[in-house]
Amino acid sequence: MESAMPEPAVPYEPTERTIPTRSRERASYDRDLVHSILDEGYVCHLGFVRDGAPVVLPTLYGRIGERLYVHGSTGSRPLRMAGQADPGLAVCLTVTHVDGLVLARSAFHHSLNYRSVMVHGTAHQVTDPQERATALDALVDNVVPGRSRDSRPANAKERAATAVLRLELGEVSAKVRTGPPNDEPEDLSLPHWTGVVPLHHGYGEPLPADDLDPAVTLPDYLRAL
Repeated sequence: MESAMPEPAVPYEPTERTIPTRSRERASYDRDLVHSILDEGYVCHLGFVRDGAPVVLPTLYGRIGERLYVHGSTGSRPLRMAGQADPGLAVCLTVTHVDGLVLARSAFHHSLNYRSVMVHGTAHQVTDPQERATALDALVDNVVPGRSRDSRPANAKERAATAVLRLELGEVSAKVRTGPPNDEPEDLSLPHWTGVVPLHHGYGEPLPADDLDPAVTLPDYLRAL
């Protein structure tokens, strides 16, 4: 008997906040695309309003299913604000990858090839001990998969100093630009180089700490990078 084909992932529902005002053709609500962009990143930018002014914080994050987790100090004001069960903290979280420099003949049409995700929602502080432990493992494993099993877990003092925020992936969109420059027809004869300079992400050779015991060898999950 043939195995059933997997069901396609249901796309996210567009909302007024996730439909761009420009270049709407670049927007996507494909769930698998959103997840792939999030899973490839390391740093998100978390935006919120504090004392009537906008604030944007760069921070590590991790994804488990349809939830994103970010962490910070328990003394951080935004994390304390999110600790209020009702209403929580209204946030906008973004992740962006730059894939190429798009060089046009005209200065106006210079651009970037990129993949980005924007998430709107309400963040809440995670208080359940098991969910906190799972979230913190996800944050570590987002940096290097498998690392949480190969490091000392946080002790009681470290856990007490760390707050974790949960943000549901509900109001979400991706935006992607690919391809060459969009030069104006009247500029095509100009004598300027035009095209795309690709950007590639890569890893260098791991550098052991000066105090690492020489008997501790490079783990397989780092070799796999």
